[in-house]
Amino acid sequence: MANSKPLLILAPMDDVTDSVFRQVVASTAAPDLYFTEFVNVDGLQSVGREKLLPKLQFTAKEKPLIAQIWGKIPENYYKTTLELKKMGFAGVDINMGCPEKSVVKNGCCSALVNDRELAGEIIKAVQKAAGEDFPVSVKCRLGLREIDLSWHEYLLSFKLNMLTIHGRTTSEMSKVPVHWDKINAIRELRDQLSPTTKIIGNGDVMSRKEAEELTEKYQLDGIMIGRGIFEDPFVFAQKSPWATYTPMQKLELFQTHIGLFAKTWQHNERKLHTLNKFCKVYVSGFDGAKELREQFMGAQSMDELRDVLATVMASAPVGHLH
Repeated sequence: MANSKPLLILAPMDDVTDSVFRQVVASTAAPDLYFTEFVNVDGLQSVGREKLLPKLQFTAKEKPLIAQIWGKIPENYYKTTLELKKMGFAGVDINMGCPEKSVVKNGCCSALVNDRELAGEIIKAVQKAAGEDFPVSVKCRLGLREIDLSWHEYLLSFKLNMLTIHGRTTSEMSKVPVHWDKINAIRELRDQLSPTTKIIGNGDVMSRKEAEELTEKYQLDGIMIGRGIFEDPFVFAQKSPWATYTPMQKLELFQTHIGLFAKTWQHNERKLHTLNKFCKVYVSGFDGAKELREQFMGAQSMDELRDVLATVMASAPVGHLH
């Protein structure tokens, strides 16, 4: 059932895949589908709503865009999904895969494998609000402490539009190789139980070529790429130019990112330090990169960060950056 052209998707990553970074990716090599960061429905339906709304901000460049949500109360999922439809998203994804300890301890996300009654209520609430024309998907792992394909069989019983599987258990985090054979077994389950559900594989895919090979080998509908974007902002391109980029070209892309950040979050909806994790994307692979990263990450304000970057790009000793 795999498409001749696999779906290539930018993964949801907290404090990473905000509107700004999605715009940067759109300008380098756009994926077929974008995801927001994960947004808590219980927070959205509370007095803390305003603080969370920036996570749902987007521009026309970042489409089609799926809103990823998580939480505990089915009614809040229902209310939030109704809102997401009006906001112009292309669909909604339920986060049932986040392995973060405090989230799991609270019984949310990947902990739902052990509370299937609640998981089912959540999916039904979202599907009821979504109606027929608003796609509903789930992102999950292979299990909590051990691989449990009965979980995926259960999820497939809801005839989801899409099911994305990160090929490790929650306790494995990212410490072991991805179990692609198990993702394949879930795809076989899909073929039997819910043929219209798209199956997306996720975990340590670092290039478009690898994504295409995996979709073909395991007859998947697509691949979701997360950390691979940190190694190559052009990871979704047919042929990435990143390996040939000069240090100056990398810094110019960083400058673009910083400019978009300043413009988008001019009212401090995002703290400056969230830019730090992007330093390694742009400032790596050349002599002096580590020291430069330390300079950038030490900046205490947007103006200081821009000044440091401008000084570095204009200074004579880094003429070799060209």
